[in-house]
Amino acid sequence: MQEQAVERKQPWLASWPDDVPRTISYRSGEKPMHEYLLENAREIPDRTAYVFFGRELSWAEVGDATRRLAAFLKSRGVGKGDRVGLYMQNCPQYIIAHYAIQMLGAIVSPLNPQYKSAEVEYQLGNAETRAVIAGRDLYPMVAAVRDRVPSLEVVITTAYADFLPERPTLPVPEGFGAREPHPEDAVDLMEVLKTCDPLAEPEQVDLWEDICLMTFTSGTTGRPKGAMLCYGAALYKTAASFLGNRMTMDGVTLAIAPFCHIAGMNTGVYIPVYARRTVVILPRFEPETVVQAFERYRCDAWYSIAPMNRAILSMPGIEQRDLRCLKQNPATSFGIPVTEKLAAEWKTLTGCQMHEASYGLSETHTSDTFMPKQRIKWGSCGIPMPGNDIRILDLETGGEAAPGESGEIILSNPGVFKGYWRRPEATEETLRNGWVHTGDVGYLDEDGYLYFTGRIKEMIKCSGYSVFPEDVEALMMDHPAVQQSAAIGVPDEKRGETVKLFVVLKPEYRGKVTEQEIIDWARDHMAAYKYPRLVEFRTELPATGAGKMLRRLLKDG
Repeated sequence: MQEQAVERKQPWLASWPDDVPRTISYRSGEKPMHEYLLENAREIPDRTAYVFFGRELSWAEVGDATRRLAAFLKSRGVGKGDRVGLYMQNCPQYIIAHYAIQMLGAIVSPLNPQYKSAEVEYQLGNAETRAVIAGRDLYPMVAAVRDRVPSLEVVITTAYADFLPERPTLPVPEGFGAREPHPEDAVDLMEVLKTCDPLAEPEQVDLWEDICLMTFTSGTTGRPKGAMLCYGAALYKTAASFLGNRMTMDGVTLAIAPFCHIAGMNTGVYIPVYARRTVVILPRFEPETVVQAFERYRCDAWYSIAPMNRAILSMPGIEQRDLRCLKQNPATSFGIPVTEKLAAEWKTLTGCQMHEASYGLSETHTSDTFMPKQRIKWGSCGIPMPGNDIRILDLETGGEAAPGESGEIILSNPGVFKGYWRRPEATEETLRNGWVHTGDVGYLDEDGYLYFTGRIKEMIKCSGYSVFPEDVEALMMDHPAVQQSAAIGVPDEKRGETVKLFVVLKPEYRGKVTEQEIIDWARDHMAAYKYPRLVEFRTELPATGAGKMLRRLLKDG
């Protein structure tokens, strides 16, 4: 990138809301988020921190459990810089494990609970994971690959039912309350919490240098890479999101977005601890359950995706239900957009002004923009968060684009990642002079509002999840009939995009395997959001003379 000598203008400053500070200040000082958790346990010990289908956990209980798990991990050799996998659906155990790992200066590496064994093996092996904490329902995936991950020394499992009340106050998803038998070759989390003494003091960490999170993402190309984020990144984006979205202290947050996903982590794991908010945890979206949660617990904040809001609005008799407690509802356009019409319907039902949540990516700990509520621009992602800077670079010249002109979105703020785990070349490609080159295309209008219009990179967005073509293709190589494959994204009304796979079969399998059989196999071997819904057989795939796949020709054709 060629730096410009002239002073840059930041047009969004003229659009800045009066009720949002332009600079970041931290509620209780610059310190890791686990210190905020322990502060809550000391200062408001009896206040409810989490609600799980009616089971209420106080801040004191959560703080104590976190210290106990941290002490156990330390006793098993887990220490500063070690990677620990979290492989669970949303539950209180996830919160406890997340903060316990970070108390030791170790690194949380979340795995999507939709992952199958091949995906689990790739991430655990790539991160050289020392330990993994898994839901009992997901343990078979870990067990299947455990011997192929030499670094893996400690496996802890937990049953979600261990934190359910005898009489749930909300409908429990089918199978979620099952008490699976504890595997003999793993440690029982409940036994750890009963028998271990609490950790005396957390490990001392460098807020802006030590890594606390390794979330797997694509960068610009290739299979998922571990983006390394420091303790300060989590603190900064938590405070920025709190301020930009005009969140309030205390109150009740409904958390449905997956904790393993960076947006769900910010909204469900970090912000409630920072703002001392009670969190009603749900592992998945069921419209009736969500409505009951609003009615019973008077949730005043919820991060949603637009199809969730539409599903609730479409419920028979919904106008008779009481959702007027809701005050904050940033929503993301996946599958269907957050439109003025949808927002108006939602406001009529709830009294709450719904708006586009933000633009962001894993490499920046997400939440890079916020929407000025007094001046919403539909179709935009809002303006940069306090402390964040955004540029648009012309795709041909690399110079800065004028307002309204499209180019690559690049970002700089205190929360940008430190690089990709053991991928220096990929790091150099994406992180340049403190700026994250996103591979996304968009523009800033004359008022500094960001509009996202597409991607340079070939990543596919399915139901809000990032799907990397190379990842799908690598997993398909395990199919005995597949000689070569290429994955692309195609438009999908409900999911935003869906994966289409072009397959070259091995000669001996041609005419003997159907497209549906390929889809069925992929469904059994990949996460539900990732497997291809469409398959087309080809005799060859387009490539350069050097053999590089030309997926754009498949899109064009």
